[in-house]
Amino acid sequence: MNDAFDYARYDRIRPIRWTGDALELLDQRKLPFVVEYLTCATSDEVAAAIHALAVRGAPAIGISAAWGVVLAARVVEAADGAQAGIALEPALQRLNAARPTAVNLAWALARMRAALHGAGADWRAVLEREAQAIADEDLAANRHMGELGAALIASGSGVLTHCNTGSLATAGFGTALGVIRAGVAQGRIDRVFAGETRPWQQGARLTAWELQQDGIPATLIADSAASHLLKTGTVQWVVVGADRICANGDTANKIGTYQLAIAARHHGARFMVVAPSSTVDMATPDGDAIEIEERDPGELLGIGGVRTVAEGIAAWNPVFDVTPAELIDAIVTEKGVVERPTVAKMRAAFG
Repeated sequence: MNDAFDYARYDRIRPIRWTGDALELLDQRKLPFVVEYLTCATSDEVAAAIHALAVRGAPAIGISAAWGVVLAARVVEAADGAQAGIALEPALQRLNAARPTAVNLAWALARMRAALHGAGADWRAVLEREAQAIADEDLAANRHMGELGAALIASGSGVLTHCNTGSLATAGFGTALGVIRAGVAQGRIDRVFAGETRPWQQGARLTAWELQQDGIPATLIADSAASHLLKTGTVQWVVVGADRICANGDTANKIGTYQLAIAARHHGARFMVVAPSSTVDMATPDGDAIEIEERDPGELLGIGGVRTVAEGIAAWNPVFDVTPAELIDAIVTEKGVVERPTVAKMRAAFG
């Protein structure tokens, strides 16, 4: 990838729009058939949108929360950043509680808190600049990760991805899907497969739609077909995102990722995790220390609001799983590539 890379072709979607007065979020619950933005005028409306999955994807959640702090500041009277920080803390806590697993949410809120330190009477403008910086840095990081990750993929390869890690999950371009966009543009990737990603169907509804917008042919598979696909030798890389990367390289991602890593290792395919360095949590030693979010079991009992399961059936609905570091061939962040991650390699890369 170089300066001639056609971002206008491969980077068309923007899920988060700041108007100056409100935050507009592309409502991902309604895609692909309805393209509609949800307007949030308060921080609690942003928190509700995060919890309800109107906006999803770890980087996008963090960016949205940052703008939520800007909205919270509209109703706070404070002489300086120190006073504002105290007054804003309840709103920040409500934003942080919206999704507990994705570390980017807490990371973005910590940046907004830090921006208030030493801020004077212009503290509202300081917050707005910081939120915009978080968004701008994410887009730049995604484009760089696309370049780094694509360089690992041999020409003519097939790839399989899971959930949605594209423009919809970030400020734009995407993490794992950014690698796939770059790889297709460079002629490295010939075949793209997307798992449907039950129960919210992010692969079927979002990833397939995103790739279609870019003119990238993608083949949708049932989640349960992945091992069979890998057995055929059609796929050389599984490329996924992450919601939290631990100090030892263990990685939390959308439920179903762990079994893809097992299947990839068994069938000789390689496994790549692509995420911004803000997703790396060196304070969490390993995957056992990650809180795994569980959502309403009712989400498993139907599809698209149509019930498919008999009354009285119990369901278990963890949203994430943890892939052990020993099953990961490469972790790609904007700071570089960590191959076969270990504690020592992670510490060298991220301190």
